[in-house]
Order: sequence, then C-alpha cells, then structure tokens
Amino acid sequence: MPSRLLVVAPHGSYRTAPFIDAARRLGAQVLIASEGRHSVVSAYAQGLHIRFDDPDGALATILAEAERGGPFAGVVGTDDASTELAARVAGLLGLPHNDPTAVRIARRKDLARGRLAEAGVPVPAHRCISLAAGAADPAEQVAGLGYPVVVKPLALSASRGVIRADDPAQLREACLRVGRLLHSEQGLEAEARDRVLVERFVPGAEVAVEGMLRGGELEVLAVFDKPDPLEGPYFEETYYIAPSRLGADRQHQLAETVAAACRAYGLREGPIHAECRLNEEGVWILEVAARTIGGLCSRLLRVGTGHGLEELVLAHAMGEPLAHAPDDGAAGVLMIPIPQAGLLKRVEGLLEAQRVPYVEDIQIQIREGNEVVPLPEGASYLGFIFARAPSPAEAEQALRRAHACLRIVVAPLWRIQVA
Repeated sequence: MPSRLLVVAPHGSYRTAPFIDAARRLGAQVLIASEGRHSVVSAYAQGLHIRFDDPDGALATILAEAERGGPFAGVVGTDDASTELAARVAGLLGLPHNDPTAVRIARRKDLARGRLAEAGVPVPAHRCISLAAGAADPAEQVAGLGYPVVVKPLALSASRGVIRADDPAQLREACLRVGRLLHSEQGLEAEARDRVLVERFVPGAEVAVEGMLRGGELEVLAVFDKPDPLEGPYFEETYYIAPSRLGADRQHQLAETVAAACRAYGLREGPIHAECRLNEEGVWILEVAARTIGGLCSRLLRVGTGHGLEELVLAHAMGEPLAHAPDDGAAGVLMIPIPQAGLLKRVEGLLEAQRVPYVEDIQIQIREGNEVVPLPEGASYLGFIFARAPSPAEAEQALRRAHACLRIVVAPLWRIQVA
C-alpha cells in the first residue's frame, strides 16, 4: 500500500502542483487539504476541504480523515498560511514537525525580530508602529531610528507591501499605501492589520538560502545569488542563480547565521527558506520562513541535489531522506516582473526568447485578459524563465537575453464607480 501524504495548501498556491508531482515520483498518494471545495482543479475539489480562518475546525477535519482513511506518513504545509496548521497536525499524529509557536514566530516579522535580538543574531534597528486611526504620526513613532528605513507588513510574504522610505514624507506615504493593502487583505490577524515593522535599511548584496532541518541541525541545500541590486523603493525579486558565486568562507558564515536564526525561532524540522543581506558588517537575516522557496523556483535545486525540492521535503516528512546526486553546471530562474497595472493583453517574443541558448523553459502564469498588479500590492509573478548552463554567469546571461526578447502588452484598466 503506497504511503499517504497530506499537503496543506491555500487554494491557488503555486506550490501545490509541484508537491503533487513529487509525491507521484516517490510512489506516494497525496491528499490536498484546502479551501477549494468548488475549485475546477481536481486536486483541490476532490481533496479535504477546510477553512484556514477556523484552525481548530480544520484540525478536527484533518484528524477525522486520518482516522477514517488511514494514517498519513507525512504532513507538509506549502505556504505561510498553512505551515502552522500543518505543524499542529503533524505533532498530534506523531510525525516530524516544528513547534507551532516556532512556525508562527518565523512568519511574523515583529516576533522574529524580537527573537533574533534576544539570541544575539544581528538585526537592524527597528520599531513596530501602529497604523490604527488616531495613532501618532509614523515619523514620530520612529523618531531616532534614522533614514533610510524599510516598511514591512508583519505577515505578508514575497515582498508585498515592502517599501523603502528615505525621509519622513516618504515614510508617511509608504504607511498609507501599506495600510490600504492590509485592510484589503483577507485572513490577517487583527494585530497584523493595524501595525507594521519599520527598520533601518540594510545595504549590501542579497542572497537566498534553501535548507532542511533534521533534529535541529541545518543542511544547506542551495545558496542562490540575486545579481540585481535590490535597493528599493520596492523589492521585487527577479533573478535567482545557483550555485552561488560567493566564496567558501562567506557561504560558511551565511550557513552559521541562518542556523542561529532557526535556533532562535525554535525551528527543528523540515524546509526553511531564508533571505539575507551581506555586507562588510556580516550577514543580516531578512527572514527565515518554515517552508520552501516560492513560485516554481524550487526546480533549481536539481543542480545541487539531483532532486526537486518538493521530493526532498516529502521524503523528509516521511522519514525517508533521499541521497543527493548533484547535477553538473548551473541553473537560474527569472521571476518575470509585471511592468504596470492593468489587463494583460499578450506576451510577445516568446518564441524568440525560447531560442536563446541555455533557456530551458518559459512559463507564463497569468492568462491574457486577466488583471495584473505589480509590487508592492501585487501577489503574483507574470511567469518564469528557466535556464541551465555550464556556469552561473552563462545561466544569468541567458535569462537576461531571453527577458529582453519579451514585450509585455498591458492595457489600462478602467474601474467604474457607482455613485
């Protein structure tokens, strides 16, 4: 009888399909727990239907399914919205898991900053400020912090709502903009709807770290270079390149700092995705999330391990880790930016871009005629370009050449307001 896996996923998550494919490659059955009762996607519609705004009810539904349909060999949460519930389920079923409190700390930027500071892990000067009606002026609330600063929602991911401000006027405007975004967002805790983190901007190169925790010990699976400078005012991620071109000493320092952050949060099991800045003062943690990398970027892990990231995560959840068989060469992905808000008319130049040497695949995720919204409000990328090449530099160059071929046509969107 194949092992049965539970994947807890918000409806419409980029990560669901790769986890389903990984389970098939591992010869395991997978059940999706989501809100997608009426979804046209069969994995959601035929899966277990829960409500993330009722975590106790969702927990009861999942435990009843484990009793009725047989035990789960592993439980995985795909996104920030699902990892805490997945940790609670795995704990009650006696499966490898993180303390749900540790998962919550990792996804809440204010709580995470506090734990890092307590543990002696370097963090930029920061304040948690109120956006509630009647609260003091944001500039007054951060008096003495200094500029430039970065405004960050407490519980959103993928750089949504993250805005740099170089002076009090820009800070006020950023807070107004983030406040509008938070009040339009569904499912946020009350305290994450009316407060934001404001911290000193950390200069330097940015990298991402993908790792796996086993009994509290961190194994670094990949370090991704982000060759585009991320200086603001927004922080849209574009290029990820592996393997990293950082030296061995710098990568060791990076791994040690990420491991210290995991200990500070209390994370002990499963995947982690970290974003860090590097400068002459050392390594600075931007975030460490108790989940895998976003979007379809996990495909890059085959270069370092010989396996897709989702296969590694599911195998770990089942207690059956996979041996690594690294591929040669390098790989990269471009998360195609959305150039402007409006309705996507078409993407031209795809055939030309696909002919660029070393380009492996191009996927456009948003269909023509749908609305597109760029950062800092947007929640989706237009699509992804993947490259495989003999070296990191050649992979990066292939992605840049392919992107230059694309012409993204967006029409204005006129909203009709009824008086």
